[in-house]
Amino acid sequence: APAPAPAPAPAPAPAPAPAPAAAAAPVAPPAPPAPPPAPVSEKVTFAADAFYDVGKSVLKPEAKAKLDDLVSKTAGVNLEVIIAVGHTDSDGSDSYNQKLSVARSESVKTYLVSKGIEANRVYTEGKGEASPVADNKTKEGKTKNRRVEIEVVGTRTRK
Repeated sequence: APAPAPAPAPAPAPAPAPAPAAAAAPVAPPAPPAPPPAPVSEKVTFAADAFYDVGKSVLKPEAKAKLDDLVSKTAGVNLEVIIAVGHTDSDGSDSYNQKLSVARSESVKTYLVSKGIEANRVYTEGKGEASPVADNKTKEGKTKNRRVEIEVVGTRTRK
């Protein structure tokens, strides 16, 4: 009689199975990808020349238009964070460029907040001339290095 009990045990096994199922559960969650509205992260880089006059941190009208477009694109997103990072070329001192890059990222934040983005969702950072994407020895390179990178992180809410 004990031997037949183990044979029917597969039917009762679902009761003990929760322990193995729990072990299998870590594998299972990735299998049902129904829950995740997966986080979307989109990084947009804007040329600072289009955003600011040289040596300035006041947003130009065309910068505001681009930021308006960015804000409209966040409509279908459950926003987690927006990160604005300012960069400069190598003209000027390190400390001047650091301050300028921070001021530029702060001007982006101020504008986004004025358009309804929650202030506590917008982080700013200035990299000064520390992260060039091109050679600072050429005019073209310097132009590419004067930029603001804006990263939007959130989850799509569209159904």
